[in-house]
Amino acid sequence: MSRLILLGTGAVGSAFVARHARLMAAGMALPPIFAMANSRGLQLVTGDALATLESLRAAPRVASDWLAAHDFSAGDVLVDASSSDALAARHAAWLAAGASVVTACKLGLGTALARWQAIDAARRLPGRHYGDSATVGAGLPLIREIRRLRRGGDAIHAIAGVLSGSLAWLFNHFDGELPFSAWVRRARDAGYTEPDPREDLSGEDVRRKLLILCRSAGFELEAEAVKVTSLVPEALAGLSKAKFDAALPQIDAALAQTFRASRERGEVLKFIARFENGHARVGLESLPLAHPLAQGTGTDNRVAIWTDRYHAQPLVIQGAGAGAEVTAAALLDDVLAAVEAK
Repeated sequence: MSRLILLGTGAVGSAFVARHARLMAAGMALPPIFAMANSRGLQLVTGDALATLESLRAAPRVASDWLAAHDFSAGDVLVDASSSDALAARHAAWLAAGASVVTACKLGLGTALARWQAIDAARRLPGRHYGDSATVGAGLPLIREIRRLRRGGDAIHAIAGVLSGSLAWLFNHFDGELPFSAWVRRARDAGYTEPDPREDLSGEDVRRKLLILCRSAGFELEAEAVKVTSLVPEALAGLSKAKFDAALPQIDAALAQTFRASRERGEVLKFIARFENGHARVGLESLPLAHPLAQGTGTDNRVAIWTDRYHAQPLVIQGAGAGAEVTAAALLDDVLAAVEAK
C-alpha cells in the first residue's frame, strides 16, 4: 500500500483531509493518510486523520527542519497542498527517487523554465506520476484537454481565458456604481481574494497559470516572457498591508473611467490571460459581448483554446475555477490516478 503524505494543512489541505475521510468511509479504495506536515513540522497519523490535522494546525510555531530530516521514496504519494517554493523546488527530486507527486501548487510548473523542464523530465521516467490538474482551474479539464489534443496531433495555436476566480468575481460584479475598491474589500471579506488582495490584483498568479498552460501546449516560455499589466499602481505595491488598504481607493478613478469607456462601446471588462502568435500577456481587456470569454458568472474560470481542429470557433471550457473543495477534489482524483498507475 502506498504511503500518502499531505504537505500543507491550510484551506485546501484541510478540505483534502475531510474529503479523504468521507471517501474512505464510503468504501473508496484510497490509501490511508500516513503523515501530514506544515510549517510547524511533520506528524505521523496514528489514529484519526482529522484529529491529527487539528493537532498539527494548533501546534506552536517553532523552527522545524522536518523537510531535511525526512526522505520520501518509491511508493510514496506526496500531496503538495501548500504554497511553498521550498517544497515545489523538490518535486523533480521526489519523482526521480520514485515517489509520485500530486500538487495544487503552481510554483513547480509555473515559475522558472528550468524547474518546469526538470519536473517534466522526471515525470517521464518509468513508473512516475505527476498529478497537476489542480494547478490551473482547480481541476477543470484544461491541462488534460490540451495534452489530449496534442497527443492526437492537433496543434495549439492560441489560448486565452479568465484564470482567476477572484478577478472573475470582481469584474462580474463591478458595475460602476460602487467604487472598485469597495468590491475588492467585499471580495476579501468573503474569502474570494487572498488576505492581501495585491496577490490577486497584481496578475502574478494568473501569469503562473498561463505559463503552465502554454508549456503544456508545447511552448517552453521563460517566466519573463509573459507581460503582466498589474491592477496595482507601482506606488502602492510596496506598502504594508494596512497602508495598502487605506490607499486602495486610489485605484478607483482610473478603473471607473475604463469601465465607462467599455460600457459605452457595449463591451465588458475581463482580466484575461492570453497567448497568441508566440506572445503571452496578462491584463485587463474590454471584450465585445459576443466574444467567447465575455460571459461567465461568479468565480467561474472560462478558457478558449484555438487549434487546427477548433480554428473558426475555439473550444471553450468553463466551470468553478477556485475554492478549497473543488481543488481538494482534483487532488484526490490525481491521487487515485497515481495509485492506479502503480
